[in-house]
Amino acid sequence: MSHKPFKAVIPAAGLGTRFLPATKAMPKEMLPVVDKPAIQYVVEEAVSSGIEDVLIIVGRNKNNIANHFDSVPELEDTLKRKGDDAKLAKVQESNELADIHILRQGEPRGLGHAVARAKAHVGDHPFAVLLGDDLIDERDPLLPKMLEEYDRRGATVIALMEVDPSQIHLYGAAAVEPTDETDVVRVTGLVEKPSAEDAPSNLAVIGRYVLSPDVFEILERTEPGKGGEIQLTDALQELAGDPDAGVYGVVFRGRRYDTGDKVDYIKAILQLAVDREDLGPELRPWVKGFAQSL
Repeated sequence: MSHKPFKAVIPAAGLGTRFLPATKAMPKEMLPVVDKPAIQYVVEEAVSSGIEDVLIIVGRNKNNIANHFDSVPELEDTLKRKGDDAKLAKVQESNELADIHILRQGEPRGLGHAVARAKAHVGDHPFAVLLGDDLIDERDPLLPKMLEEYDRRGATVIALMEVDPSQIHLYGAAAVEPTDETDVVRVTGLVEKPSAEDAPSNLAVIGRYVLSPDVFEILERTEPGKGGEIQLTDALQELAGDPDAGVYGVVFRGRRYDTGDKVDYIKAILQLAVDREDLGPELRPWVKGFAQSL
């Protein structure tokens, strides 16, 4: 399917209340995961999938995000004078990753509203939405498969993951039917945060979407849903019910880290750190000893 290049949209306007007081003055997306802020992993994922144009949607008091992806001449000059090339490369890496744009959401009215704010920037390009606190391990790529399915089917593609039924109330749940390809399903319906009894499946919607610019027209007429917010799920539900449009799901079976949750955030740091060549050899024995002492 021929179309303009994909763009990426990363909504990062949430208040991060689960991490207070750490997020009182610092965006939750800037919390470090080992030695990089969470949002840098997300931008790197988009770039490694071939996307060079990235729009980050922020809220009030989130200037730190823009600053992180900008150059810091005084710091860079200091590192140059010290001859610390390794640290200089790490500092410069974030401001050379991609063509990054920052947009203020204004009034926080939900994920659907944040995505709708991207209309002027996205234009008539297809685009990926990557939630800023949802990390996909780079060893288990997900977005390239989603972009491939968008090209193949010419339809919206969302990421799904099997969760324990007791946890489905934390997610949007998908009703699905199989396709001719393993781990690719057609989505026939979506329910936002259902009880285990009401969930159509244990396939949860996670924070990756590949959308056509046609979604903007739907979002503009979408009424506020749960919590008085404009839900992206409601717009996807309309697309899923349209036989000429359709929504497909890629079932992800790799490693994912929810850095918006305290326990998962700590797990993410440990899991990524123990696998690093520079940290793992010292950290793994300590983790084993600590676990045995519990």
